[in-house]
Parts: sequence; structure tokens; C-alpha cells
Amino acid sequence: MSEILTELTLPFQLSFMQSAFVITLMIAIPMALLSAFLVLKGWSLMGDAVSHAVLPGVVIAYIIGIPLAIGAFVAGLACALMTGFIKENSRIKEDTVLGIVFSGMFGLGLVLYVQVEAAVHLDHILFGDMLGIQTSDLVETGLIALFATGFLVLLRKDLLAHAFDPQHAQAIGLPVRLLHYGQLAVLSLVVVGALKAVGIILSVAMLVAPGAIAFLITRRFQSMMLVSVAVAVLSSMTGIYLSFYIDSAPAPTIVLVMTAVFIIVFLRNSLVSRRVEARKQAQI
Repeated sequence: MSEILTELTLPFQLSFMQSAFVITLMIAIPMALLSAFLVLKGWSLMGDAVSHAVLPGVVIAYIIGIPLAIGAFVAGLACALMTGFIKENSRIKEDTVLGIVFSGMFGLGLVLYVQVEAAVHLDHILFGDMLGIQTSDLVETGLIALFATGFLVLLRKDLLAHAFDPQHAQAIGLPVRLLHYGQLAVLSLVVVGALKAVGIILSVAMLVAPGAIAFLITRRFQSMMLVSVAVAVLSSMTGIYLSFYIDSAPAPTIVLVMTAVFIIVFLRNSLVSRRVEARKQAQI
């Protein structure tokens, strides 16, 4: 019995696994909160765009010798601001603009990437390297998570009003431009914080899935935020734990767990809806 217990708790005893649990927990909370706003506002593609657009910033930062996080943040914010500028000054819809901007920046990043003979593995930026986390990574991600969580929690009511009706929010005196660009800046920051844990490509799942699952389950926004955080944290911990025993990469395993949860919730909702419809038809 003691041997089985030791085997089951082994992932929590290894230092590299402990670091993986901690950094993923730290970044899962602000990403889940932000996910609720992105899903509600219809900005899921914006999360995808910023996640991919940080690549050229990362490569340029590596080339000129500055922290990768700075390059990633600048590139992500540039993508968001560029998208807003083009949308406001053209007849093109926002989803089309996002597709052009983020694919262009991601293409630029890939062109630069293949030209760099990296002494470090830049592919870790693409796919994450949570099992190789250093203390400095924990501190950086912790500070980003603290700031992003504080911003989203303290301004949640204003952000919610802005998400539902920007014109009404402006009419009642809310700083709509500050809220808009502040949320974009936080989105870029959160993506930067997720680089070491889940990477550029998989961070979009963390920005969409928790909010989408919570949206299917809840009817009130406060509940949606709490459920989103719970889904992100539990899925992340479960994914890392399972990856240890099935010998897979932690980040993709987390995404698979979230996908499985979404499918289960979706099928449950569909079944409940059919039963309700069947009862209505029977009463008629």
C-alpha cells in the first residue's frame, strides 16, 4: 500500500515537477479570468493573434540580446494596436484584419527564426518547456500573473460593461479607450507569462477553452469567472500529472484534458436541451 502511495505521489516530490505545477498554476488563473472576457466579448481570435504575433519579437529580442519577454510583449502589443488601427481606418472586418496581421507577423517570426543559429532552444518558445523552469522564470511569471489578475479582478465591472456595450460604457463616463487598450496590454502580458509554460502555439487553448467551458455551464458572469478559473487550474494540474505517467509533453496533455472537458460539457448540454425540448413537445 505504501509503495502504491509513493508511486502516486512521486510527481509532487520531484523538484522539476513542482516547478511545473507552480508556474502553470500561476499563469492558469489570469489566463482563465481573461478567457471569460475574451469569450464574452468575442475576442477569442484576438488571443490567437497575439499568441502567434509574439514570435518575431522573441527572435529579435534574442538577436539583440535583451530579455525575450520584452520582445514578446512589444510584438504582441504591436499586433493588437495595428489591428485596431486598420479596423478603424478601413471597411475590413476585425476577424479578417486579425487573420492578416497575426499570420504576417508569425510568418516574419518564422523567417527570422530559421536564420538564427540559436544557442538556446527557441522551439521551447513555440511549445513550452515547463519541465526546464528556472527560479527567474517563476519570479517573472509570478509578477505578470499578479499584475494581470489584479487588473482583471479590480476592473471586472468596468470591463464587463465595456464588453457588453462600449457606447453605454462611454456614456456613463467609463474610460473606454483605457479599458480597451489596457485589456490588450494585459492580454499581451499574459501570453508572455505563458511562453515558458505552454508556449506560443498552445497558449491560445488556455485563453479560449476555460471561458468557453464556463460559458456553457453558467448563466452569471461572476460564476463564469470562478468556473473558468476552476477548469483551468484543475485541467492544468491533471494534465501535468498525467503527462508524467504517460511520458508525454505536459502542455499538449493539458490542452487535451481541456478539450475532453469541453466535449463532455457540450454533450451534456446537448442532451439536457433535447430532453427539455422533448418534454415541451410531449406537453403539447
